[in-house]
Amino acid sequence: MEEFEKNIFVNCPFDDDFRQLLISIVFTIKYFNYMPKLALESANSGESRIDKIVNLIEESKLGIHDLSRIVSTSENEHYRMNMPFELGVDYGCQKFKGGIWKKKKILILEKERYRYQKALSDLSGSDIKNHDDEPIKIITAVRDWLVTEELHAGASGRKVWYKFNDFQTYLYEKVIEEDGHESVDAVPIPEVIFHMSNWFKAR
Repeated sequence: MEEFEKNIFVNCPFDDDFRQLLISIVFTIKYFNYMPKLALESANSGESRIDKIVNLIEESKLGIHDLSRIVSTSENEHYRMNMPFELGVDYGCQKFKGGIWKKKKILILEKERYRYQKALSDLSGSDIKNHDDEPIKIITAVRDWLVTEELHAGASGRKVWYKFNDFQTYLYEKVIEEDGHESVDAVPIPEVIFHMSNWFKAR
């Protein structure tokens, strides 16, 4: 039960363009002593992706869903349905499963304000936060949501942003100078999260 209360399912793009935003989300979650739950943390080929996602949703009281990729960026490119689908699974879990899952809370993020209405008009009227692909904005959005829904007070988004930059410096020194990676972007996200956890433990 205690883990359920602190787990946050993160449903967002895992592509290179979204990488810094994803790390920003995870950092903010850990800053406030919550536990990010991401499908990419497990590489078990024996478990189907959808089963993995359903399990993570069931284990998490909170969910963050980013819909930035519902719009294709080039000709003949399909927009991505995974994120809206996983949002629907989380919403359904909250509405139909009963028990502790009635307490579920969801944050929906988008790149541009109101753009989602063209693809998901059923979400009209929902409090969706836009971030313009800027890490400081996504940090502030996640921070404000956690404070409003769970914590009631906490460090400002700008303070979290400054600490995030401190971590970025630490990460560079760790993975480039000590571990010998060619670039920070070459480090898998689970490895980044591992270093992030160690950074927080040392604080």
